[in-house]
Amino acid sequence: MNTLFSKSGLICLALLLALATSASAQTPAATDPLKLDAAALSKAGISVATATRLVVKDELEAPGEVKANAYSTVLVAPRVEAQVIARKARLGEVVKAGQPLVVLSSIQVAETQGALIVAEQDWQRIASLGPQAVSARRYNQAKVQRDLARSKLRAYGLSNGQIHTLLRKGSAAADGSFKLLAPASGRITTDHFVIGERVMPGHTLFTLVKEDTVWVEAQLSPADAERVKPGTDTRILAHDLSLPGKVIQRSHQSNERTRTVPVRIAVDNRKDLLHPGEMVEVRLAVNGASSQLVVAKAAIVLLQNQPTVFLEKAKGWFEPIPVRPGATRGGWTVIKQGLKVGDRYVNQGAFALKARLLRSKLGED
Repeated sequence: MNTLFSKSGLICLALLLALATSASAQTPAATDPLKLDAAALSKAGISVATATRLVVKDELEAPGEVKANAYSTVLVAPRVEAQVIARKARLGEVVKAGQPLVVLSSIQVAETQGALIVAEQDWQRIASLGPQAVSARRYNQAKVQRDLARSKLRAYGLSNGQIHTLLRKGSAAADGSFKLLAPASGRITTDHFVIGERVMPGHTLFTLVKEDTVWVEAQLSPADAERVKPGTDTRILAHDLSLPGKVIQRSHQSNERTRTVPVRIAVDNRKDLLHPGEMVEVRLAVNGASSQLVVAKAAIVLLQNQPTVFLEKAKGWFEPIPVRPGATRGGWTVIKQGLKVGDRYVNQGAFALKARLLRSKLGED
């Protein structure tokens, strides 16, 4: 009997000790998800900084539209009435200068090709005789006819290399077909034609755009436009990125429909991030600066659609505070309301705290 009692007593004592140990092992987060010990702080990557003031340049905000750089845009069109025989390049391809884009066929080109072959043969015969064997008139006439036929083909869009190939192949190549070559390097952004279509001189077959630089056209009120000068630094907000640019031109005429003034901005686009037709946000730096309260951009999270910053109440203990943010520049976000200078806030790891808070509301451990 004593043996049984002693064994049961030992079991109860062990259970009590286990419960006590479990209770003492619980972390503050078990009761408040925003209370963390040193190990939890390190694991979540949470760090704290002090809200301070920085001198921030004044900026104008305006909507903008990405447009192709017209100074780097080339329209490719036939210079003579022709029919499309074959396509050599497609929409979206990047082509090099001199690369064939399309094969055309033209009666006028065929007639000129034939005239050049005959004129070249006549000139070679007379040139071999020399100016002493023929009259000066006949000598010059043969040379002019040869040069005139060459010039016509170049005017129709044939290159010197294509003309050389024609003369080497002779009459067999005088079929009126020729390749329209890319006059410059660039990306094909339009190619509105079909095989077999008859096209007139000047009809655009391709648009080639060198996309290393694009334009962003911002629309400003006349008063704001007066504050912007060529060379003004700008920021283009698109795809969650801030891209630098510079004002290159300001229109001296307002848009009759919107009564706004277009301002043209050049933006480096070698990473191919912007494309014509996109709508973006533009920030233009203007004269003037002011000292404003700022926090790290990563400190602001959305809680119930409200911008929020986590303040440090005590070591390892945080509290969500709603704020009214302003502009973000260089990784810093202006805080217009909700914080004061000297407040200790979470500058890294705010998303980890948000996740802990949301899990606690869902009843997760």
